[in-house]
Amino acid sequence: MTCSIPHPLLKRLAFIWGLAALLPTAAVHAQAVAEQVFVPSRVIRSEAIDSERDQAYQEIAEEYSAISRQVNLLKKVVRLVRPAVVHLESVKVDATHLTRQRGDRAAQPTVEEAGSGVVIQMGSSKYILTNRHVVRDAKLTDVTIRLEDGQLLQATRILSDSDTDVAVIEVAASHSLVDARVGNSDDLEIGDFVLAVGSPFGLSHSVSYGIVSAKGRRDLELGDDYVRLQDFLQTDTAINPGNSGGPLLNLKGEVVGINTAIASNSGGNEGVSFAVPINLAMFVARQLIEKGEVNHAYLGVQLDSEFNLPKAHALGMNLVRGALVKGITPQSPAYYANLQVNDVVLSYDDTEVEDDDHLVNLVSITPIQKSVSVEVLRNREKLRVQVRVGNRQRFESRTP
Repeated sequence: MTCSIPHPLLKRLAFIWGLAALLPTAAVHAQAVAEQVFVPSRVIRSEAIDSERDQAYQEIAEEYSAISRQVNLLKKVVRLVRPAVVHLESVKVDATHLTRQRGDRAAQPTVEEAGSGVVIQMGSSKYILTNRHVVRDAKLTDVTIRLEDGQLLQATRILSDSDTDVAVIEVAASHSLVDARVGNSDDLEIGDFVLAVGSPFGLSHSVSYGIVSAKGRRDLELGDDYVRLQDFLQTDTAINPGNSGGPLLNLKGEVVGINTAIASNSGGNEGVSFAVPINLAMFVARQLIEKGEVNHAYLGVQLDSEFNLPKAHALGMNLVRGALVKGITPQSPAYYANLQVNDVVLSYDDTEVEDDDHLVNLVSITPIQKSVSVEVLRNREKLRVQVRVGNRQRFESRTP
């Protein structure tokens, strides 16, 4: 017998059987949903962070490869020049203290000075270029010279110039030394990268890095050491006590200066350091080696150190530049070249004159008897004169 309308019990059984058939599928779906929803969030964040770090490392690697040539350049410069740098130690009489008496003998207090130097080639021989204040008043036997490999050298002669704080040390068996290449400090520009090699606080052959901050720094007070001819390079390269006499290098590995002084309230590096330009240092070194002393050129003008804007306006100038002549030495090169009072020296030997100190420095490093072209402003007009500079020793008394 066929039933067109299911019995209520049959309807309930059919519903249960249908539900049971669906349960496996629902369970599988529920498990999948649970696996997606209930994965711990910290796992997801960790994977994201790892991915970001991997990406960052990859970016760093790409950027490093772009600058690796510059990094390798610094390494090459350091490796090339370090063998030419020496560590210096000197024991000398401390002139700031009075002689003490010990029984019947006079005992003078001593002080130890540490510094640096660089080996240069001059003619067929090699010498050590350094600062005068590093070895001043020291006996040859009290100067210790140590190379990078620890080898000790014996000083045989020390020559120095107080006007520039430059000294040259002659050593035995110099032919075996490694010398540094000398550059041209006139080519330096503000912002150029430079390196300093020396012995800060006795830590020999240390290297620091910075830029040229300024050029032509003058009128510096350098403690008890009066340096008359100042034309310093300024750098923010870290220089400390013990760097004195060591080389300042450009990125071609050439010596462009001799590190000399720091401006500091604490006695340590504060980012303001000074170096003697290598052109000036080599000019002095060459004369010391060839003649045993330095003969500076002489022009024969007295300059107005108070040349200011009102004086410039009175002379027809809009700006203060150059050096104002206020006196002429009789029978001097300036006298015979017909330079006159109230002339403003604008250029000397094709170099623009900044101020009176600049002119003094330019004249001092001119070879004696050289004929130099000098441009002056006279009666509101520019004109040129030729001057053959003389020997300053003939006109001025010198203090040893």
